[in-house]
Amino acid sequence: QVQLVESGGGLVQAGGSLRLSCAASGIIRRVNAMGWYRQGSGKQRELVATITSGGPTNYGDSVKGRVTISRDNAKNTVFLQMNSLKPADTAVYYCNAQLQTIGLPSRDYWGQGTQVTVSS
Repeated sequence: QVQLVESGGGLVQAGGSLRLSCAASGIIRRVNAMGWYRQGSGKQRELVATITSGGPTNYGDSVKGRVTISRDNAKNTVFLQMNSLKPADTAVYYCNAQLQTIGLPSRDYWGQGTQVTVSS
């Protein structure tokens, strides 16, 4: 059984920084893209950032220049460094991984979400 376990969320003041981590565990054959999405209260889930297994990244317009996504392929872990945080960044952040386990085709997996709250 594959699990994505997130950590690093919390409460931070505007202008501060947070680093989120997400580790994929279980019987994993291959991890393709990994990424982060977020969902604010009453809003649709939106892209924060993604990174492929080879390294290319993609960022949502609302966070460009303030966040950096990275990954450790050996540990099936993805990180999100967030700087210059704003109250508008308050949301539940979800980790996503497109991965293949034994005997099944590649598909999306999601973490349980971690709350990020930015106070003004």
